[in-house]
Amino acid sequence: MSSAALAHPITPAVPKRLVWLLATGAGFAVASLYYSQPLLGGLSDSLHASAAQVGLIPTLTQLGYALGILLLAPLGDRHDRRHIIALKSALLTLALLACGLAPAVGPLMLASLVVGVAATMAQDIVPAAASVAPDAERGRIIGAVMTGLLLGILLSRVASGWVAQQWGWRTVFVLAAVAVASFGVAAWRGLPSFAPTTQARYCALIRSLVTLWHRYPKLRQATWAQSLLAAGFSAFWSTLALMLYQRYQMGSAAAGTFGLVGAAGALAAPLAGRWSDRHGSAFVTRIGTTLAAASFAALALEGVLPDAARLPLLVVATLGFDFGMQATLVAHQTLVYGLEPAARSRLNAVLLSGMFVGMASGSALGALAYAQWGWLGLVGFSTTMACAAFAVRLAKF
Repeated sequence: MSSAALAHPITPAVPKRLVWLLATGAGFAVASLYYSQPLLGGLSDSLHASAAQVGLIPTLTQLGYALGILLLAPLGDRHDRRHIIALKSALLTLALLACGLAPAVGPLMLASLVVGVAATMAQDIVPAAASVAPDAERGRIIGAVMTGLLLGILLSRVASGWVAQQWGWRTVFVLAAVAVASFGVAAWRGLPSFAPTTQARYCALIRSLVTLWHRYPKLRQATWAQSLLAAGFSAFWSTLALMLYQRYQMGSAAAGTFGLVGAAGALAAPLAGRWSDRHGSAFVTRIGTTLAAASFAALALEGVLPDAARLPLLVVATLGFDFGMQATLVAHQTLVYGLEPAARSRLNAVLLSGMFVGMASGSALGALAYAQWGWLGLVGFSTTMACAAFAVRLAKF
């Protein structure tokens, strides 16, 4: 029996408990990127920091994530992903504790950057799911794990806003650290080993990202489309708390609870995985970008509708563009994982680093658009980004 067969004992059917474990870990990891978003007002008061300073916290976290994906995620092709996941869970636990104990905004910014880097554990988990999945079920299993990841993104805001209102913002980070540490122990005990698919040195792995970018037009197309869509998505979520406070006098708990609406969009993940298996990823991405663009555009009606209809419009539109965003992401991941199985971690690194650069850019540009041109400026920016993503999906690469 080959070493590869020993390293991948699960091939005919993936146990449900393993899928649940991977989905839970992905959710806990990526949730760490978003706990701070509903807390910015409280952080400013507690740490005596300006709005501009605390506004950098989610941006630094997302930039750390993009940096970690680019520089660390390729190691999944070189080393056993089980070991990498365990090490990153320990680092993420320490970084979250540092956030919770931060005495001033400077240390909190530094700890937030490390949180972003360590949270790339999620992007070791998703390729691990692709590796244990049979070819015919890869879309379905990736979709199931991505459901956990996407619920982590969206429910993190709900949990963060609610916990902060009850017990303070520091408790949010301490509880998050406990959750990640618990997963780390479970992952060390429950994950199989993953045989490396390359013996290339680190510098060669990083250089190979450029090679893969030039080799696969479908990878370039997927990365550009996903990053543009992510910019519009992030622009909305990073300014939502401020908009709800200014226009509806709603606090952090309400802004966090709004994430429950987006959580319903995570239902797109398993559906998109199945549709990608049946109809192809290109079909799903075009549907997803179209839905996102239409939903963003509908937000422009918020200022002209009767008061009773404004919040329902926000709910429906949020559900629509979250569904479109998540469906497109799962379809793109299913597509790129099939390009070169031995390079799944590196292909994922290219796709996701592009996406999170788009998210970080969207946070900054969305805040600027909202400050300069108000709600319609933000809506215009997000709609333009989604339309550009659709255009990229139609273009020839």
